[in-house]
Amino acid sequence: MKVGKERFEDHCWKDVVPAEDLKLYETYVRDTCIGPNAAVLAIDLYNIVYRGGPHSPYELDATYPNSCGIYAHQAIAPTQAVLAAARAAGVPIIFCTKDVSPNNRPADAISTKRRQFTPGPDDYGIYEAFEVRKDDIVIRKQRASIFEGTPLKSHLALLGVRSLIVLGEATSGCVRASVVEGFSAGYHVSVVEECTFDRAPLTHKINLFDMHHKYADVLHVEDVLEHLRELAGQA
Repeated sequence: MKVGKERFEDHCWKDVVPAEDLKLYETYVRDTCIGPNAAVLAIDLYNIVYRGGPHSPYELDATYPNSCGIYAHQAIAPTQAVLAAARAAGVPIIFCTKDVSPNNRPADAISTKRRQFTPGPDDYGIYEAFEVRKDDIVIRKQRASIFEGTPLKSHLALLGVRSLIVLGEATSGCVRASVVEGFSAGYHVSVVEECTFDRAPLTHKINLFDMHHKYADVLHVEDVLEHLRELAGQA
């Protein structure tokens, strides 16, 4: 599966990135794709970001200050579709969530500089819409990137993975950190636009724009599903 250059800027940032900025970034325009021997990285699909239901994070903030609200819930169906297609194609799926085990780190070892809180007992469980099956892997991380201080690289080597399909949240935080580190480690990185989300739409769009031009191929979910279905047909 290859997406031609003519569709390179056909993404959600078109309404916020000025034409003159697109001109500055023309040097990055290229065909995009999913690389060979891929695995899915499902970043931080944990309970706390779905709290309060499919409403605006601005409305939910006072009661659920960590919720991504409607943006999290809009991404559920496309994420389920990608996970199902990946399983049908035999593509490994690796979830991650925050490590909240006791005595696991010094107090200042935090994933971002956001004000910290004491988590509830199931805040960082994988959300019920996403079944973790026996062949899936769950990484518990202490920093923003799924790579930092975890056995992920050795797992990917064991599985023969050369490319990553990234989805989850937050686009500006743990997704971005994982994408940059994955690219820096030599993996071909693809990001599924409709399966990533953040608390604010502008933050989401600008970070997708920047990752797409510098570190990853941002792809629409239908292109990703087409690729996975082709893989399943070859199996």
